[in-house]
Amino acid sequence: MSKERLSFATTLPTSVDELWTWSTSIRGIQAEMWPVLKITFPKGLKHIDKDTALGKPLCRCHFLLLGIFPMDMSKLTFVELVPGHRFVEQSPLFSMQLWRHERVVTPAPGGATVTDNLEFTPRFAAPVVRWFVKRFFEHRHAVLAKTFA
Repeated sequence: MSKERLSFATTLPTSVDELWTWSTSIRGIQAEMWPVLKITFPKGLKHIDKDTALGKPLCRCHFLLLGIFPMDMSKLTFVELVPGHRFVEQSPLFSMQLWRHERVVTPAPGGATVTDNLEFTPRFAAPVVRWFVKRFFEHRHAVLAKTFA
């Protein structure tokens, strides 16, 4: 199977700090995904921060399509973290041979830009998975635009 690559960028009228806090909060992550997916986190986990261990699973997360149907499971793993600027999540998933999600937050005129760079290799149905991931991240960026409008 071939490696897929997608990139999404949105400039928002907010500060880098506010956008970074949102991007690394469990509340923000869940809000971006809803209602397409619900992601589960352990109780008590509120934020990804500078103390997050790199290269080791932070937790096990389940993805529920439309908040109901089990779709996938991830051992959420961060491999790079530059607080206030960038993270790289490279997590084992049932559905992917490779999943790498880089989020970068940078200053922009009148606000900040959030960029998501994805690399992934689906285990099956690559065209369908690519379509779903593309639409899902378009949804996430639409939620960001609405949230920070």
